[in-house]
Amino acid sequence: MKILVTGGAGYIGSHAVRRLLAAGHDVWVIDNLYLGHRAAAPASGLPADRFVEGDLADRPLVEKLLKDNGIESVMHFAAYAFVNESVTDPAKYYQNNVGGTLALLDAMRAVGVKQIVFSSTCATYGNPVKVPMPEDHPQAPINPYGFTKLVIEHALHDYHHAYGLSYAALRYFNASGAAEDGSIGEDHQPETHLIPIILQVALGQREHVTIFGTDYPTPDGSCIRDYIHVDDLADAHLAAIEKLAASKSEPLEVRCNLGTGVGSSVREVIAACEKATGKSIQAVEGPRREGDPPELVADPAGAERLLGWRAKRRDINATVASAWKWHSANPNGYSDK
Repeated sequence: MKILVTGGAGYIGSHAVRRLLAAGHDVWVIDNLYLGHRAAAPASGLPADRFVEGDLADRPLVEKLLKDNGIESVMHFAAYAFVNESVTDPAKYYQNNVGGTLALLDAMRAVGVKQIVFSSTCATYGNPVKVPMPEDHPQAPINPYGFTKLVIEHALHDYHHAYGLSYAALRYFNASGAAEDGSIGEDHQPETHLIPIILQVALGQREHVTIFGTDYPTPDGSCIRDYIHVDDLADAHLAAIEKLAASKSEPLEVRCNLGTGVGSSVREVIAACEKATGKSIQAVEGPRREGDPPELVADPAGAERLLGWRAKRRDINATVASAWKWHSANPNGYSDK
């Protein structure tokens, strides 16, 4: 297929691009490089003439890209995803995550592209009422980031019924790890994800990692999260886009969780980082952060049923080891800063 990947120079997008190319698909990327990295595109194997620097709000550009290249499907990663920032600057998130996505959907309608795989999030669920969390868990987000993703899930549902759009909304849990060969990985400014923060301590770039909350009702008192390897996420996106393409008779709507079904605590992740690096990680105990639930773990059965997908990399030690391979070889991230 001819596929446009939005945000394809970002962390998850670049891994998905590599997986699509390996499967023989014809791929174009659009990215405004606000959060993505120009160097991630060639590192993922994307030919130079398939990368377009641009913004989804530039509707003429997006329409031309879709039309001129005969795009059949879109994989949409372009979004802001810092929870705390979404609370302090919600306008930024509504304008980009909602406004930008609606502009993309309207450009797709204008040129007749009727398939999209959407990067959603477990943040649409809000605080868990049961764990592990299935797809029919109540969706009550507690921050603007999660709400903007839920707004788009509703929009996709409405576009499906009104315009015949086929879509898959994939709700990630904690994306983690890096490509097995260490050539592409995680590089955020600022960094907010736990594993790279811990590895920055190992690299001497931070003095310590803070454990926010040590009195949760979990076996070791620290929060538990479901860490899904980024290559497993890429595999799920490939399965989703091929599922949509295979439905010739009627448009599909697919909503499923992407997680391992296995939780790891903050202390367990720190231990895994110590094992991978061979270094002692200084950890400081701090108070709970407001809004942090004790445990977030996916029930991934829906993805296996709907997409034939199941996470292959379920061991936190292996996931952390892949991240360390990237971070140790690229301690300052990509070279395009």
